[in-house]
Amino acid sequence: MTSFFAKLFGNKKIENAPEELVRLTLQTLFEKAQFDLSFDISGEKLNEDENQISIDIFGPDEDLIKSRDGQMIDAVQLFLKRVLQHHFPEDRSQIAIDCGGFREETQAQLIDMAEKLKSQALEKGKSVYFRALPPRDRKVIHQYLAGDDRVKSRSIGDGVFKKIKIFPTKATAEANND
Repeated sequence: MTSFFAKLFGNKKIENAPEELVRLTLQTLFEKAQFDLSFDISGEKLNEDENQISIDIFGPDEDLIKSRDGQMIDAVQLFLKRVLQHHFPEDRSQIAIDCGGFREETQAQLIDMAEKLKSQALEKGKSVYFRALPPRDRKVIHQYLAGDDRVKSRSIGDGVFKKIKIFPTKATAEANND
């Protein structure tokens, strides 16, 4: 009897390049799940040790994979990363999946909301809070706010999902009080 993990990850050692393994795994996953989706894969060398495998998913079932704030995209991305780690433990490739520009749209929405909350924090002169977010989304907001010396941001909470506290710097608060 074949074990659960052998069915998931395969029990043969793959000799092909990581990109080919990702392509075969994703193709099999979409066939088994009966998704009407296609994908394009491209590879890019990030530095001497790391590569990035970018996957763009498209097709009639796009809405299924983008639903629930992209949780399915995240799940497929994590699954492919684990398959890659299983077959190529020494490989340090990153996997980035997008579907119909979903990641860019989400980033733009997060930056818009961060801008509004930054304005509120500066107007009121006190802290405002952003809803609990996963690490990837928090990183977008922290990086955006780092470009403005008038405010600071900090993640607050326990676990994976944390709130973001946006507050004016001391110099900004003192300037507003004068």
